[in-house]
Amino acid sequence: MYAPAILGLLVSAASIAAAASPGASRAARYGLDFDTPVSTWDEALPLGNGLLGALVWGDGQPLRISLDRSDLWDLRLVPEFQSEEYRFSLLREWKEAGRWKDIRRVYEEPYHRPAPTKIPAGRIEVAVNGAGAFRDTRLTLVEPEASLRWTDGSRAAVMVHAVEPAGMMRFTGRAAPAFRLAPPPFSGTVKNAAKGSIAAGDLAQLGYPAPITRVGEHWQGYEQEGAEGFRFAVYLTWRKQGDAWEAAWSIASSFDGPDPYARARRQAEGALVRGYAGMFASHREWWNRFWSQSSVEVPQPAVERQWYLDTYKFGAAARRGAPPITLQAVWTADNGQLPPWKGDYHHDLNTQLSYWPCYSGNRLEDGLGYLDWLWQTRPAAFAWTRRFFGLPGLNVPMTADLNGNQIGGWVQYTHSATTAAWLAHHFYLHWKYSADRQFLQDRAYPYLRDASEFIDAYTAEKDAAGKRRHPLSSSPEIHDNRLQAWFPTITNYDLALNRWLLAATAELAEELGRGAEARRWRAVLAEMPEFALGDDGRLLVAAGHPLAESHRHLSHLMAIHPLGLIDLAGGDRAARTIRATLADLDRLGTSQWCGYTFAWLASVAARARDGAKAARALEIFATAFVLRNGFHANGDQSGKGYSTFTYRPFTLEGNFAYAAGLQEMLLQSHRGEIDVFPAIPASWHDAAFATLRAQGAFLVSARRTGGSVEWVEITAERGGACRWRSPWTGRVETLVLTAGEQRRLTPDAPGVRPRRAQRR
Repeated sequence: MYAPAILGLLVSAASIAAAASPGASRAARYGLDFDTPVSTWDEALPLGNGLLGALVWGDGQPLRISLDRSDLWDLRLVPEFQSEEYRFSLLREWKEAGRWKDIRRVYEEPYHRPAPTKIPAGRIEVAVNGAGAFRDTRLTLVEPEASLRWTDGSRAAVMVHAVEPAGMMRFTGRAAPAFRLAPPPFSGTVKNAAKGSIAAGDLAQLGYPAPITRVGEHWQGYEQEGAEGFRFAVYLTWRKQGDAWEAAWSIASSFDGPDPYARARRQAEGALVRGYAGMFASHREWWNRFWSQSSVEVPQPAVERQWYLDTYKFGAAARRGAPPITLQAVWTADNGQLPPWKGDYHHDLNTQLSYWPCYSGNRLEDGLGYLDWLWQTRPAAFAWTRRFFGLPGLNVPMTADLNGNQIGGWVQYTHSATTAAWLAHHFYLHWKYSADRQFLQDRAYPYLRDASEFIDAYTAEKDAAGKRRHPLSSSPEIHDNRLQAWFPTITNYDLALNRWLLAATAELAEELGRGAEARRWRAVLAEMPEFALGDDGRLLVAAGHPLAESHRHLSHLMAIHPLGLIDLAGGDRAARTIRATLADLDRLGTSQWCGYTFAWLASVAARARDGAKAARALEIFATAFVLRNGFHANGDQSGKGYSTFTYRPFTLEGNFAYAAGLQEMLLQSHRGEIDVFPAIPASWHDAAFATLRAQGAFLVSARRTGGSVEWVEITAERGGACRWRSPWTGRVETLVLTAGEQRRLTPDAPGVRPRRAQRR
């Protein structure tokens, strides 16, 4: 069973001086400022530290703080997936026989039941009677704090500490706050039952007993029993501190130990003793260090602002030592309902896109929370691969709970054969961007090797030409959940992942001196078919199946991005495929796109060196597909007709793919060379970035002024040969740098003026 570590205070002394970093200075320009109250949970001001989350909303009468903790789950197993009918060989028989009702009964209908699911923690409500009318509310990004002001000058401030498992409030003004701790409505009468994968119905469907509540003069708490012995507790305490009232809360679960209530109480009371100012000081230091890791400057205000909002959300949601980002991360729905799509782990793009920005964004440590979880849940994935597929190696359920167990849903994707291959890409990226040979040996190569072992076995059948084939192949989410979502030949989605995985596994084996293993994987790769292309060179969904209509998922483009198998460096043929594929998307239009599609397109266009298209995609995302707090809402919220999808539930992968898309425009290194400003619009005469990360563990900063690059600065984290493309000559040059060495390169004297990097 996956058990998250408890976050502790991790503050570097060097971070104290980081407040003036370019990232902190730039982030201070942005935030959320509302002069009308937030009336719904999904437009709230978001706070978090990867383990705890809070949504601050309301007009102050009361002020509402929706609570969450990332390991709160109902982990009941799906009975159908423990049955004799649950095996790949029978699924394949049913598919060939057209037994769609049986397929849906076993694989899809269980997803429409309430459990397993992510669950919320409850809510704090604070009434400040006599404080006057609502005036405004805001969230600062650089030192995250949510605040609300009343017309009489009273003020409320709320924070979730950057690393401690506690949140705090501070109230100033004449009125005394009245606190109320409200558990989620798990018990009671069910009024709205589950209706589908998005709207899952009332929390009461879970059938939990009423919470055990306790109340004192200056504290409230409750303990909630969940499924199969799981319990969690919330504790809130407050006191008068001079002219202000201060309060602290904490949440603990049975993952922490046998007495979550005692732990939550101890953590909340400890925070209150330290006080708001004391807690905020270390909170500020952590976030200043976070903002010192990278920054961007671009002359398109909406685009730059959204990057800072999304980078902030990544810092609030992704943390090593806590569970990884789910669909809504630490901001589970607070409306008495189960979260949209159960708030689960979706691996057909959602978790993958969520962690794209950590690599070039220089936030590898936060990205390790994802890789740690994938590694810790490998036993469950191995067991599932053997039980369902009956094959060796590693595959991963596409919809998963906290323990990595299959949840179900649209069977073509939830039981895809290439899910582990896409997840393996993140292990590969961490190695490429960190140059950490221990990680390569202990984590990256074993994960890729085990995934390749499965693909080798799964594709053992061959066609008449001697090429490997997939027994069942799909392309998320083409044809949704219909029978024709399985294609008669291997899709470009599955093929791209197969080809990338085998090539990358051979590459890593070679790097580790395992020549025989490298030859094995290259031999399997040689038996894979080529990509299915149209007469004009464009990528098809599968042979004989062009993309027939606008579609939200760019699954058939995987070979271009993120995998980079088809790249402009490949010459005229590759360039023709990229141009024709993008033209095909233009022809079909965006009527069936979600917000994440635009965010993903930015990276695809950046790989095509089309800065104007990339910037336009980001602008549309930032102005049409986010709520006023910056959450990606999937549907078009603007009324401008960018998409016929106008639905509301927020998920986070679009936000984080957006941040990665802008970074891809500013810095690329996937070809093995550092390329600055590779895909920015001609109109971006002035642009800059600081300490973005390139493959090989090089940190890169650059500035462009008046349409010309002024300088490029490269710091070697580990040392070695650095290949970089001169923005002044276009030539690829090589620098040999020692660990910690920094070079500032200029047009008049590239490669000179070495100096030691300041410790960051």
